[in-house]
Amino acid sequence: MDVVLTSLIKVLLIAIELYIFLVIASAILSWLVAFNVVNVRNQFVYMIGDFLHRITEPALRPIRRFMPNLGGIDISPVILILVLFFAQELLVGLAGRLVS
Repeated sequence: MDVVLTSLIKVLLIAIELYIFLVIASAILSWLVAFNVVNVRNQFVYMIGDFLHRITEPALRPIRRFMPNLGGIDISPVILILVLFFAQELLVGLAGRLVS
């Protein structure tokens, strides 16, 4: 049973790591669009932006709802990444208890 749980925790850790990269990519793309570095009318850029928005927005929306208005600065991706790092550490601690 410990082997199954340890493997499941490893898969969850990889999924969280990938999601962190997607959140970072979404934030970078939003900056590039805001500063007119990339053109959203390009179909490939639009598809990537739409994918990143659909993947990250469900996790970012509740954070944005409770965040105060900071002007033009959106720190919700930073908060989400910190929460994901915390979840990773919890899973690593749980895996450590299962192994020992």
